[in-house]
This record gives sequence, structure tokens and C-alpha cells, in this order.
Amino acid sequence: MVDRQEIYLDDNATTRVLPLAAKEAYAVMEDLYGNPSSSHISGLQARQILESAREVARDVLGASQGRIVFTSGATEAIQTGIFSALCQAKQKLAAAESNLNRGLLLYGATEHKAVPQALLHWNELLDLHCHVLAVPVDCHGQLDMDFLRDHINNAHLLCTMSVNNETGIVHDLKAIEAAVIEAKHHVCWLVDCVQAVGKRELNLSDSVIDYATISGHKLYAPKGIGILYVREGSPFTPLLAGGGQERGARGGTENLPGVAAIASVLRAFRDKDVGVFSSPATLEKYRDRIRGSLEKAFPEIQYNAACEETVPTTINFSVPGVAGKELLDLFDAAGIRVSSGSACGSAVQGSYVLEAMGLPAWRSDGAIRLSFGPATQAADVEAACSRIAEAGTALAKACIIRNGDLHVNSDQVSEGLLQLKNGSMCSWIFSDATTRKCIIVDPFEELLDRIETIVHCQELQVVAVLDTHQHVDHDSPREQLVSRLGSRMLDQHASTDILGWPSEPNGQVVLSDESDAAAIHLSKTKVIARTPLPGHTVDGQAYLVGKPVDGRLESDQVRFAFTGDTLLIGGIGRTDFATSAAESLLDSLRNLPRVIADNSIICPTHDYNMGFVTTLCSERQHNQLLAQILDPVSLLSVEDYLATKKEVDSEITDETNCELVCGRIENYPADQAASSIDVDSSQLSEFFRQHQDSLIVDVREAHEFAFAQNWTSLGLDSPPKNVPLTRLGDFLAKFLASSNPQKQEVIFICRSGNRSSKAAQVARRLGLSGAWQIAGGIALGISPSREVVEAEEMEYAI
Repeated sequence: MVDRQEIYLDDNATTRVLPLAAKEAYAVMEDLYGNPSSSHISGLQARQILESAREVARDVLGASQGRIVFTSGATEAIQTGIFSALCQAKQKLAAAESNLNRGLLLYGATEHKAVPQALLHWNELLDLHCHVLAVPVDCHGQLDMDFLRDHINNAHLLCTMSVNNETGIVHDLKAIEAAVIEAKHHVCWLVDCVQAVGKRELNLSDSVIDYATISGHKLYAPKGIGILYVREGSPFTPLLAGGGQERGARGGTENLPGVAAIASVLRAFRDKDVGVFSSPATLEKYRDRIRGSLEKAFPEIQYNAACEETVPTTINFSVPGVAGKELLDLFDAAGIRVSSGSACGSAVQGSYVLEAMGLPAWRSDGAIRLSFGPATQAADVEAACSRIAEAGTALAKACIIRNGDLHVNSDQVSEGLLQLKNGSMCSWIFSDATTRKCIIVDPFEELLDRIETIVHCQELQVVAVLDTHQHVDHDSPREQLVSRLGSRMLDQHASTDILGWPSEPNGQVVLSDESDAAAIHLSKTKVIARTPLPGHTVDGQAYLVGKPVDGRLESDQVRFAFTGDTLLIGGIGRTDFATSAAESLLDSLRNLPRVIADNSIICPTHDYNMGFVTTLCSERQHNQLLAQILDPVSLLSVEDYLATKKEVDSEITDETNCELVCGRIENYPADQAASSIDVDSSQLSEFFRQHQDSLIVDVREAHEFAFAQNWTSLGLDSPPKNVPLTRLGDFLAKFLASSNPQKQEVIFICRSGNRSSKAAQVARRLGLSGAWQIAGGIALGISPSREVVEAEEMEYAI
């Protein structure tokens, strides 16, 4: 297999070091390594490099006057500027007649986190007791100028930025400057110019900007070098004292290799070296080309900032129905490096920048930032567009998005259970590949788009959309989903009860407790039977999926049990609602083992601890209250149960959660180390060669797995089995039903080790002691490939 070239589109996080910058740095390290403070010839040569770099910086920044101080990076520059301004504020406050009004420290709501965190830090350390206040932004990311004008007269310092690092939005510095000039007293003004250099013209000396900050590694220089501009006459206090370097502005021997490197880059910017950097017009063409590729790959894409508001090198977008984590993992699997926001605070969480702009939560949570730079070439863009197209195709074939140009074939329909999650909320689809029929259980509004896409993509016929109970905190979107599915419903106008169960089901079975249960046939061998499960709510039901024999659905033939919020992973449903019945819950829980087996997979409506699925066997071991309820020896009396249940429910605190919690959950002792195998990346191939008899399971999603890896470089003779976490419950059900599952060693793998760790812990909790995972993942030990796995090669296409 041919190695897949990395496509790097995360320049706003860091850039590669240009060859000319590396050459200059090496030359200084190898030949011109004198100390600029030394008086001999080597020192004088070093001093010449330093001062020459300072002059080049002045030219590029438009800073004919003021200080140019070389720092370790933008963060130090920000700290120094803020520290200087606040030292002056401290002096003013000490001289003030009244201490009642300590004043404001203002910053734009979309600033890099380094700014507000530095403000809070020095405000506390200097004992200023100023109010640190964010200036709101509008939906275009621009500062609320009315708010700024209303507050600037009481401010000591204002911190803004030239270009936003997440969205690429260009801030209106002229309007901000006007507000600063109009203030009744001098307000220090710091501007983050990290994303502006090389993309915007800067004329700092012609402005009233007091401090401007630059980062080397954001513009093709090495990490560890930055620049602070200080306007002539602005307050300045060194952050680092001692040695007198930088003309007393920063103690410590200068990073001369870094200085030489950043100078070479700035020189190329100044001289408009077309052999190194593309023109603004060319960068706009590159942006348009990439946007066109994104729009074709993701037809419903939403851009979070308009072209006319941004620099051409930053594209921030979201795709409806697709989480940011999914897109990030998809791009990474495709060999495209992007980010979900600022690299300094990116943990695939909602973007505070987009939230400040008032964008909907789905756009903030799902945002992806794609960024390139002035050194990007046409070949880079074409390679990126080609790979983006592959990523879009993989996502469409995995039925995550709809793309009218792509159609699945019948072989792609996946058999069994699919778990969809949004936070703790779980919706389920169980399908039969032969008949293409399915049921949907407990749909949530947040997951309707995904459910609808899967049903249409797979060309499934939906037999029923079912709720396990009426939810207390929200109305079910069941009828809305039925309407949206339209002709995909087998009988859209069939009469049902309030939970969606058909008034005239097409079957009936006898359960292991000898009760008669209405049933729906998905095929000749699969049924969904309904049995009452009241308690959490009085109308609670359980749906049992299994294979009946001669009209009986014995407990050991029940593959899956949808128990709603009656039995949770590590807990049981709360019964302090008006629609609850605590004693009925006791009866339901005691009857459940009579109709399902110890190893039947239980599928709850909520999963509060990333447990995915559970079994009765597991809950007896880990769920203390359930164990007491089901203990046949020390039978828990009704009175003791009711007293205990009331106490347990009283300990639930909904205020600490963003949603109503349906039961108190016991946290399982997740011993990650017990299931982890520490293998150095250089030894991975040898490890897998020694474990050829083990079942290797890749738990990445199908759209990631579609980008084939060079598995032979990992020591595997054939690709591993792909079992996405969305299909983990289905896999575990089959595995537990196989002969001697305890004797089979299973090794879960993924890119970073996070998902494989969860899979191994779930498998072990369900009794598979031979479940392991590779700590740290396999990303560092495997070579990528340009080949793409066809869907028919994967057991789980979605």
C-alpha cells in the first residue's frame, strides 16, 4: 500500500517552519552562535542579527517608533503588555482619593483565552480588585460599540484582537480606536495581532495601539519566539528583569536562532516574495476552491462567518446533524488535519467564540476550523479538495449525511442494533437486513435528523416508532418523526397507543413467565414483544427483541431488552414524579429476570456514565439497590425498599445537570489500567504478530474505518474487525451468545485509545475478562494508506 500524504489545514494552531527560516536558525546555531551581549566580534555579529531583525519587524508592523521586544511567544507578549498596563493602574488606584470604584479591565468576548486568563491572573496578583468584563459581540463577531463606549471611561485597559483565531473575522480596529480616543482619560489598548501578520496591513505607529503581540509559530517560524510592540510613551514594566537584555525590556539571553528565523519570514513578507507567499487575491481563490469542495462534500454545510468578514485563510463551518467530534475524527482518518477551535483550548467542546456570537448550540458544538496560510500553494489546495471529497463520500456512505449523488446498495444494510447518543440520551434502531424492516425506540428530538438520514439512506421500512414511557420533562417527538419519515413508515396511518405500539400488532408470543405478550414480527425469526414495566412512570413498557420458538420467547432467546428509565446502567429509575409508582417499580424489577436472561443486553433510555449497555448479571454485581431487590436469600421488604428508594431519590440534584436526571447512578469503579496494555509505538507490530489468535476490534466509526490503514505495518495479516461504539451493544450481544466467550481474548483499538478504553471497560463489566485495549491508541504505530475500504468489507456499514 502507498502511504497517504498528510494534508495539514490547521495553520491557525501552528505552521510548519519554512525552509528559509530553518536555514537561518541553523546558520545561527552552527556558525553565528555568539551572545548578543558580548563585546567581541562573535557578539557583535549576533547583535547585528538581532538589530537587523528588529528593523525588519518595524517595517512589517508599520512601527517606526516604539519598542520592539523579542519574547518567547505571544502569550509572554500578552502577559507583559497586560502586566505593564496594570502596574500603571495600580499606581493610579493608590493615588486615588476613593477606593470605591476600582475600575474595569475590558476584553472582547471572543478573545483568545490567554487574554482574559492573564487579566484575571494579574488582577489578583497585583491586588487591584478591578472588575474584569467581557465586551459583547454581535452575530458578525464585531464588538458591541455602544457597550464599549458606555464602559470605556471607567476602564484601565482594553484588550481586543485584529483577526479572530477561530473564525478569521477581521475586527474593526478603526471603530475601536475612535472609542479609545474619545475616552475621557487615556485607556491602555492591547491588540492581539497573531493572526493578522502576513494577512493584513499593519501600521501600528499611526494608531493609538499601546501593545501589539505576535507569535512566530503562527507565521512559519519556530515555536518559542514572539514579538511585543510597545507604543512610544506607553507604560512599560519588564515581566522578566535581570541582565539588561532587550535594552532592559526583557531579561535573559535572546533566542537568537528564533529571532533569525522570524526575521527571515518577516523579510519575505516585507519584500512580497512571490516564491514564498501567495498574494491576497490568490489566497481568496484558494478559499473559494476549498469552500466549493466542502459544499459538494457536505451539501448542508453552514459557514459560521461570511467571506467578506474574514481573512481568506480561515474557514469555520458546521454540518447539521454531525457533531464536531465526528467531523474531527473523520478528517483525521482521512489524513486531513483540522481543529474544532483554538488549539490552546480545544477539547472538542462548544466554541465560546461562536456562543458569544449568539450562534445556535449545534453550530457551536459542531464547529470545525479549517485554516491555511500565505505559504500555501495550489498543489496543496488541490490535494486538500480531493481528500475533502473522499471524506464527504465516506460520511455519506456511512449514512451520517445525505448526499443526492450517492446511493447505497442493498448489501450495505446493517443487521442488528444501532445506538445513537446525544449526551446521556439514547435512541435505538433495530433492523433486519433481510426484510429491511426496523423499529425505532425512544427517539429524542436532538437525534431526529440522524435517525431520518439513516432510515432513508438504508432504505429501511419502519414498522414502529416506540417510546418506552411518557417522559416527564419533555414531549416525545415520536409523532414528528413518524411524519418526517413519511413513506418510510410501513403504515404511516396505522392506529397506535400513546407510546406508538400498534393497535393491531401482527403477532403474539408467550414469555418465560407464562404471560402473553403482543409482538411485532420483523422477519420470520425476529420479533419485538411488549411487556409492562411500570414504576418510573405508570405507563412504562419494556420491548424485548428475540427469536421465538413455537410461539414462545424464552428468556435465553431474548437478545435485547429496551427498559426505558426503569433499569439504568448503575441505577434504577427515580419514582418521585407525579406519574411514578415506587411499589410498581419493585414488582417490575423483580419480574424482569423472569422474562430476560442474565446476559440479555439491556438498552436504557439514558446513559449517564458512558456505559453504553448493560446486563442483569452486571447490574447484580455493580448496582447495589438492584442487588438487594433481586436477592432471593435476604428478601428486601416492601417497607424497607420504599424507605430506601425515597432516600435514594432525595439525593438526586437536577440543578447540577443540564437535563432532568431519571435516576441516581452509581459510578462504576472504572479501572482503566486493568484493561490496558502499554505497548511502545515502535513495538506495536511485534505485539500484534504475537497475538494473531486474538480478536482485534477497531472501534472507530465506519466512516473513519473506510480510510484503510496499512495494517501489515501494524503486524496484522488482515484488517481488524470494525465495531463502532454505536454498534458495541450488538457486538457484545453476539459475543456473549457465542460458545465460550470467556476463552476468547479481545483487543480493542482506536486512534488515541479513548474509545477503545471505553469499549474494553464495558466488555469487562459485562464479564469478558479477556477484553483489553492498547493504551494511547495505534495512531503513532501505523502507516496510513490511500486505499479506501468498501462498505461491503465491513460488517457494520453504519
